[in-house]
Amino acid sequence: MKYDYLIVGAGLFGSVFAHEAVKKGKKCLVIDKRPHIGGNVYTENHDGINVHVYGAHIFHTSDKEVWDYVNQFAEFNNYINSPVAYYKGELYNLPFNMNTFYKLWGVKTPGEAKQKIMEQTEEYAGITPSNLEEQALSLAGRDIYEKLIKGYTEKQWGRNCTELAAFIIKRLPFRFTFDNNYFNDRYQGIPVGGYTQMISRMLDGAEILTDTNYFDFIEKNPDIAERIVYTGMIDEFYNYRFGALQYRTLKFEIQRLETENFQGNAVINYTEKEIPYTRIIEHKHFENSNCNFTVISKEYPCEWKPGAEPYYPVNNEENNCIYEKYRELAEKEKNVIFGGRLGQYKYYDMDKVIRSALNIAGRIN
Repeated sequence: MKYDYLIVGAGLFGSVFAHEAVKKGKKCLVIDKRPHIGGNVYTENHDGINVHVYGAHIFHTSDKEVWDYVNQFAEFNNYINSPVAYYKGELYNLPFNMNTFYKLWGVKTPGEAKQKIMEQTEEYAGITPSNLEEQALSLAGRDIYEKLIKGYTEKQWGRNCTELAAFIIKRLPFRFTFDNNYFNDRYQGIPVGGYTQMISRMLDGAEILTDTNYFDFIEKNPDIAERIVYTGMIDEFYNYRFGALQYRTLKFEIQRLETENFQGNAVINYTEKEIPYTRIIEHKHFENSNCNFTVISKEYPCEWKPGAEPYYPVNNEENNCIYEKYRELAEKEKNVIFGGRLGQYKYYDMDKVIRSALNIAGRIN
């Protein structure tokens, strides 16, 4: 055995685990099928603008230990996520707050806004929602649902809202203040210089191989390590023994534009279904880059197929039942640890991935 750990995937989970293992004197090899480290948080410098190549990643957490942990590897700026929704030529602030309610209905006080929402939801009072559409209407009413939820959600999941489970939006964040900060978390920001530099520092002390497919590699090197940390798709690891799990993928259209400021905001969501992309990201606004050009990316969600990158699981009842069978297999493994969104089939935020990796790495002897 050449290594203590073979870590499959150089994203957040694998990098945090590798850092903690190296600190404990373990020898780690980290492999990734992509040509770079960082997984989905990979950023690429385009002449002074750090581009989030696989979609916007805004770090936010209320876990002070996790916040202090990531600040070992990067200085974080004070970016506050304040997205805007575009619907048929109109712009609305997100999350739903007094600015949104004023634009929708002209209401000026929290009491007027609550009254309007109550009027629009009263017909659903006492009804147990059977799908996402009924859940949204019972929580927000017709206006918010039609303009700000329906089209975006159907594009994101590739299914009609009437076909989606109600639990996807068990609750909706309503703020009866004029506050456009999307997250409620205590800590928030973007690493200065991009996520790739942060991941590189986490991986210091580990050996790294990119452009390396795990299944080909392990076939040629079956005894390379004592234990494996696997952050890929758990169903693929077990050769789809219980059937394939469903994932959503994203396609990105990245453009450099010779204009100083394209949309005036880092994130604008396009909530009407007729526009095929869900949002446009203008990357320079994450770090206030001082450039006379800009870089934008459009995000197109679609169903995952073999050969594409899986981005997030489809956690409906059917998939969760299949995953449970894989989880039971995984728990019996003595020398394999599964982690991250794909390995644990969970729609994790970044801080939750780090917390999970720290918890598991904390058990290293």
